[in-house]
Amino acid sequence: MSETLDRRTVLRTLGCLGPTAFVTQLLAGDRDESEAGASFFGSWTYRSFLSNPDIKTDFNQLEFARASLVIERAPLGVLLGRLSFDQDYLALKGAISYGNPFSARFQGRGATSATQGWIYDYLGFLVPAWPDGVDQRPCIVGTVIRTVAHSDGNAKAGVVASFIAVKRDA
Repeated sequence: MSETLDRRTVLRTLGCLGPTAFVTQLLAGDRDESEAGASFFGSWTYRSFLSNPDIKTDFNQLEFARASLVIERAPLGVLLGRLSFDQDYLALKGAISYGNPFSARFQGRGATSATQGWIYDYLGFLVPAWPDGVDQRPCIVGTVIRTVAHSDGNAKAGVVASFIAVKRDA
C-alpha cells in the first residue's frame, strides 16, 4: 500500500465506497480484501419472526420463515449469497459496512420457479462478541420487509419481520 495518497484518490474512494469502507481498507493494509468481510462469510441458520408485541402469543405463531443463509466471499464491501428454503432460494446482493457494529444491507430476489417474483429487503447487524461471553456464536440480527407481493397476492407487500441468523460451524 502506498505511503501517501493524493486528494483525488481519497475523494474518489470515499465517493465509491463510503468513509467506513475506506477506513477499513486503509486499516486492512496488505491483507486480502475479502478478509475484512470474513465475519459475514459462511453458512448461517436463518429464522425470522412476525413483529407481534402480544406477550401471550405462542412462540410458534411468530414464525415468518426459516432457511439456510449462505454468504459468499466477495470483494470488500459486497454481499453475495443465497437464502435457501430446501430446493428453492432467493439470490442475495447487497453491501457490507464496517462500522460499529458491522452491518449488511441486501436484497433477495426469487431465483427458482417457486420463488419467481419474490423480492425481500434485509438490514442486519453483526452482534459484537461479549468480552466474557461463554460459547457465544456469531449472530446477525435485523429486519426484513416483503418488498413486493407474491403468491397471487396472498403474501402482501410491506410485511415487516425481525430475523436472527446464527453462524454454523465450518
